[in-house]
Amino acid sequence: MNSTTDVILRSAQNYKIVAAISVFFALLAVLISILIITIVLATKHLHTTTHLLICNTSLASILYCIVQCNNYSYVLFFTWDKSDQSCRWRGYFGYLAMIACVYCYLLQVLSRFIYIIFSSDHRRLSSLKIHWCAIGIVWIVIFALPLPALLTNDIYFREGFLCWVPKRAMLHTIYIVIAYYTLPTVLIIVIYVIVNVRMHSTSNEASAIGRRTRRVRHLEIFRNIMISFSIYFLGGVPYMLFMITNVELLYTMGVISVTVAITTEKLCAIYIHREIRAAVKKTICQRRIQVMPLGRNVATIHG
Repeated sequence: MNSTTDVILRSAQNYKIVAAISVFFALLAVLISILIITIVLATKHLHTTTHLLICNTSLASILYCIVQCNNYSYVLFFTWDKSDQSCRWRGYFGYLAMIACVYCYLLQVLSRFIYIIFSSDHRRLSSLKIHWCAIGIVWIVIFALPLPALLTNDIYFREGFLCWVPKRAMLHTIYIVIAYYTLPTVLIIVIYVIVNVRMHSTSNEASAIGRRTRRVRHLEIFRNIMISFSIYFLGGVPYMLFMITNVELLYTMGVISVTVAITTEKLCAIYIHREIRAAVKKTICQRRIQVMPLGRNVATIHG
């Protein structure tokens, strides 16, 4: 009995440090995501389907970070809440937020795939209206996929641990690995390969300069999506390995790695998307121009 209590106390103490680090990166990721959304909304020429989907992914990142911070607060502060049902709801929203990030990347890839393959014959498919509908459908899927967390008793309260499905619930664990990570990841990779083959095959044909320019632009956007997704995916690898091996070190790494990955991905998104990067630079330069004359006027008055 004493040994069990000691393990729980050590676990709780470890999570205080882990949670503090993860919360720091989560809040940083939220701020960067808000910056991206604000820049896109404030810049008229960024009101495109590509940037709409980037904002959608940023919203998913914000949701994930907020949900995780809430989950940490229950582990560290609201320890009086030991209800299994409450734990299931936290698990549901935790998995929902995780799924949201992955499936929003999948939507970006599908959008670019449709644009490249079908836009010349079916221009309506690349319209903003269709994309808004697609976003709505994807979010319905996102809310539906983690429902087993609520409909089963696999998630239950465990002292000092987040509300995740334990490894002993083998069927549920397999479902999580396949539906939440493996399936969307495989689809993203397959679509990426198809698009690359298609684009390189068309490059061998005689084409106008404008068409070549569009091909390069398509590949650039696709590359940016894959870079962002790869960063996020790597952040989730420790937790996926924990689901298979049940090694607690991987669980601890997974708690931190996802929020670190999201923060890194958001910083990377600003850098690799040249329109967003240019808009951020322009905003910073405008603020400097507004501040400098004020400073000179104050200096003149004191002089």
